[in-house]
Amino acid sequence: MMFITRASVLLLLAFPAVISEVVTFSKCSEFFFTGKPPEIPGMIKNVRYKTICQKYDGRYRFATLYDTTNRIPVFSAYKVTVDKEIDRPENKWMNEPQLEHPSDEMGMPYENQATDEDFFDNNLNVNRGHLFPSCHSGDEVIAGSTFTYTNIVPQKISFNSGSWNRMERETIKVMSEHCRDKKDNKVLAHVLTGAVPGNNKLNERVNIPSFMWMTFCCYNFNNNKKSLFSKAYWAPNKDEKDDTVTINEITLQELQNNLNKKIKVKYLFDKNCSNRNV
Repeated sequence: MMFITRASVLLLLAFPAVISEVVTFSKCSEFFFTGKPPEIPGMIKNVRYKTICQKYDGRYRFATLYDTTNRIPVFSAYKVTVDKEIDRPENKWMNEPQLEHPSDEMGMPYENQATDEDFFDNNLNVNRGHLFPSCHSGDEVIAGSTFTYTNIVPQKISFNSGSWNRMERETIKVMSEHCRDKKDNKVLAHVLTGAVPGNNKLNERVNIPSFMWMTFCCYNFNNNKKSLFSKAYWAPNKDEKDDTVTINEITLQELQNNLNKKIKVKYLFDKNCSNRNV
């Protein structure tokens, strides 16, 4: 049962909101490969980080580990089950009332997360960048669920619409070719997309990531043989001068090595999802 405080009700009346489960990942483990979330020692149990089962229109749609101090997600985890992208819906941006302190005094709305006001008229060339992109969703409802401030980071505009956008679309093709569910031969890949905090803030509140990353893991069935398959991507969150910039594929191990220079990661995927027969 979810309890909504008086302050949460007032916030709901003032701003579009989504009501999710801010407890553990146990109710949304389906969005992690083999049902196991990344192992990042010390982070899950730290009170500043919140595990969110993102619930929208009555169902869980994806999962997020959220940093309430930096006011950005650490990562979002989701499944790709389609072989082509869908059009971006025109949804309003939503907030998560359950991340806020249960107090009758409103103070600043949504103290622990970004709001529309943070992004208005900023001179830092950033806009809202999805971690779980709507183009990776299976339908309009799932796409709508991605428009929450617990799923976005301040992303350089030219990077968001440039090389990162092209990479998001290219991965749909890669997953469609290599990632299949043995049960029905449909596309199935488990994806993690995350951000590494930087040294600058938007509106003196919201951390602007220095790097962004994406990786996916899946089973590949060829000639009745099952193998693990993964790809990874890592890129700086910086302005791009033209549309020729590309994000090169790296291995999952290379991504983990990069992350370990910033945060300690034991593994992102169970079994480490190395490209091998299983």
